[in-house]
Formats: sequence, C-alpha cells, structure tokens
Amino acid sequence: MPDPNDDTRPVLIGAGQLVQRDAAPGEALEPLAMLEQVARAAAEDAGVSEKVLRDLDTVALVNPPAWRAGNPARLLAERIGSHPSREYTTAIGGEVGVSVANFLGERIAEGETRLALVAGCNNLRTFAKARQQGIELDWTVGGEGTPVKLGDDRPGNSKLERHYGFGTPPEIYPAFENALRAARGLDLATHRARMGRLMSRFTEVAAANPYAWFPTARSPEEIVAATPQNRMVAFPYTKYLNAVLNTDQAAAFLMCSAGTARRLGIAPDRLVHWWGGAARNEEAWFASERPSFAACPSMLDSGRAALNNAGVGIDEIDFLDFYSCFPVAVEMAAHQLGLDEDDPRGFTVTGGLPYAGGPASAYCLHSIACMADRLREKPGSKGFVTGNGWYLTKHSASVWSNEPKPGGLPHARLPERLPSQSASMETTPVEIAVEAAGVGTVEAYTALYDREGAPAKGIVLGRTEDGRRFLAHTPDDRELLESFVAEEQVGSRGQLRFADERNRFEPG
Repeated sequence: MPDPNDDTRPVLIGAGQLVQRDAAPGEALEPLAMLEQVARAAAEDAGVSEKVLRDLDTVALVNPPAWRAGNPARLLAERIGSHPSREYTTAIGGEVGVSVANFLGERIAEGETRLALVAGCNNLRTFAKARQQGIELDWTVGGEGTPVKLGDDRPGNSKLERHYGFGTPPEIYPAFENALRAARGLDLATHRARMGRLMSRFTEVAAANPYAWFPTARSPEEIVAATPQNRMVAFPYTKYLNAVLNTDQAAAFLMCSAGTARRLGIAPDRLVHWWGGAARNEEAWFASERPSFAACPSMLDSGRAALNNAGVGIDEIDFLDFYSCFPVAVEMAAHQLGLDEDDPRGFTVTGGLPYAGGPASAYCLHSIACMADRLREKPGSKGFVTGNGWYLTKHSASVWSNEPKPGGLPHARLPERLPSQSASMETTPVEIAVEAAGVGTVEAYTALYDREGAPAKGIVLGRTEDGRRFLAHTPDDRELLESFVAEEQVGSRGQLRFADERNRFEPG
C-alpha cells in the first residue's frame, strides 16, 4: 500500500451534476449560473464548506459549445471567489473530460497542482429554443486573460468528407457500424436485435439516474423499430440510437492531493483515487482515411495503456462507462478489450449519451461523477471510464478506485511499444481517389433518411481496383436505396464514375 504520509496521491473529493429539462429560454439558468451551482455542489459532496473553492489553484473548464464568453474559466473563478494561478479550457471533443482528469492527476502527483476544479456545461437546448423563438439570451460574457487550451483542436472533417455530406456524427458513425457488423459476420436482423439489447440496458441505467435527460427505460424492440416517434436517421440507426446533444446539463468535480484532502478533513471513504489513464489520437485523423472501418487502433492503445498504468486487468474492473454516442462506439470498445456485449457489468453508469444526455464535450464529467458515486457505494471497487472525440478519432481512458493504488504514483504515459503495434494493426492513412472510375468494392456505407422516414441519399466508402479509398454517392432513387439497405453491402461491387464533381457508385 502507498505510504499514508504520501501527500501527492491524486484523489477526487467531490462531484456535482445538474439537469435543466423544462425551463423556457428566458427563464433558464445561464451557463455561468449552472457552472457555479455544480461547483458548489461538488464542495458539498466533498463534505466541506464552499469556502474551499476560494483556495483553488486550478480551474479547468471543458469547452462550452454555445457560450462565447472570452475567458469562461476566469468568470467561473470570480463567481466562486477563487483566484487560481492556472486556468485551462479545452478543445472540442468527447474525450476531453477524461483527458483533463488524467492531466490534472499527473500534475497533482508531481506536486504542481494542489486543488483543482474541473467543470463543464451544455446549454444547446436553451440556445436552440431561443434562436427558434427569436429570443436574445443575456448570458454573461467577458473574463480577462487567456486560459491554456488542452487537447487537439484540429477540425474533425476534411473538405472532401463535407463535400459528400459525410460531415456530422449521425452521418459518419452509421458507416462504422455497418463495417463492424460485416466484419463480425452478422446478418442485418441479428445485428439489429443485438443493438437493441445492448442499448436497452443503457436506458435502464438512465431511468434510475436523476440527472438523465431521458430517464425512460425502453425495450430492445422499441429502440430499433422505425416508427413515427422513432424515425430512421441514417441506416442502421433510428433516432433512439443517436446521441442527444440539445440538452441543458452541467457537471463538476474537485481533485486534489491526498495530503490536501486530509488537511480539509475529508473522510477517507469519500475519496476516489485516480489510478492512472492514457490518451491517444488516430494517426489516420479523418474518418475517410482509416485503414479499416472495423478497427480502432488508438482506442485499443488508450484503453490497454490506462489499465496497464493502473496495474489492473479489465476483469478486475467492477464498473464500466464506455463513451456511448452511438452503439458502434460501445461495441468497438468492448471488442478492443475482449468483452462480450452481454457482459453482466454493463457498459454505463450514467445511461449513455442517447438517454442520460450527450452534453457536447462535457459528457465524461458526468460519467466520472456517476462513477465516483458507484465506487463509494462498494468498498474496494474499481471503475474504468473512456472518452471518444470526433469520429472514433481521439481516445482517452482512466481508472478509478475508492482505495489507494498500490505501488508508485499513478501516471498517464503511453508505453514505448503500443498495443496496436503488438496486434499488427494498420494505422497509416489510406490514399484517397478524388476522382474514381471503374469497379469499386464497398467497405462501409450508410443511407440518410428524410424526415418522412424514406431513404434519400446513399453514401459509400470503398476501394478502387488499385487499392485507393473512394467516397461516393449512390443514385438518389428511392427504390434502389430501399433495396440497398435491405441487404448487406459490405464486400459488394459496383461501377464508379465521376460526374458533377462527385464520385457516383452504381450498385451491382
């Protein structure tokens, strides 16, 4: 066991969450008020006076998507009476909540940070409603100084991807889903049923989560069956399989050294110890350039490295929260870690982004807050939390426990030889054929649906005969598209031609 006098072991001491479901735009809490509320809730959860917030030396704010405030970290610090020496903000991405926790964990372990607040909020629901109704939101802006930005802020899409309408999560993740299904040898009906079973378990967790956006349990059939209430968005995903970004949610947690926690008088059984983590981005940054749509090398690297850094195996983990914007993100994580999708532990402690809510880059703050609650309830337990940014592009993972980590201080470094290298996984970006002709073979695909539930546009990614990757549209013919999504297309061949500034793929 670690020396009890070791003051730099990183711990989470308190967390707070907030959900604002029904407020009208003119009455809704502004971002700064939400952040203040969860910061004070984190202090209360730690069992200490709110005065502790004045002693913060670090404030890190996850990028708030709808709030352009100048330096929101400074605004929050001033609101809670703090004068931190370090202020951080983040890039956009679902991985950043875990990455910031890992970053601060290492700073605490090295003695550079003593007491830190990590917070984030999402106000996209209020923002969208206000624009819809022509209401001008009087949100606080300003904040002097420039915070240090953490994370990789490169755009998630290439110009070519956007040209083909392959530019948002609901358009891109279904293509990965179809590729992974084919690689597993599942037929369409079996795969659809498996998605339903997997995500139904998420809804059950969300139903018991007081901070969930949709606290409603749904059956597997209800989740995957296309209905007027649950329309198809992009094959094979219905609405209930998509992350929900238009929420009003906030979360925060406090991290410090074990020595600081003792001086604050926090009971040992309230401490949640950071055991280590890791993060890595895909070398093939853009989705269209991935060597395989059914593998995710850097997800494997971050997950395995985090577990190795913590000195535990996946079988020793009691609670899991895999980033869950779409089913394929969960399936890929389970696949990379060798887990069955029916693992009795389940893969979420929040209910996941489609049901607990997908508050933009801040989801992982909620998953870490919920994980802290679970770990405190079960002495000796361990939790594993992952993050995913853009399109299976940026990955992070962390291990937590309500007991101190044996051995040396935790860290978040990657090993010299990465797990993906040991698994001989290809990572180099694939060459793109901007103008393609001849025979093409499908590697991944989807069809986008109109709001009446009819397939309207087919998107295909595949290989030309000389091995280059192509993006293409199918003909916009409803009968053809209905046939296209009725049978497995991965591995099928068709005719390519370049016309009207786009590649066209004619199936069969």
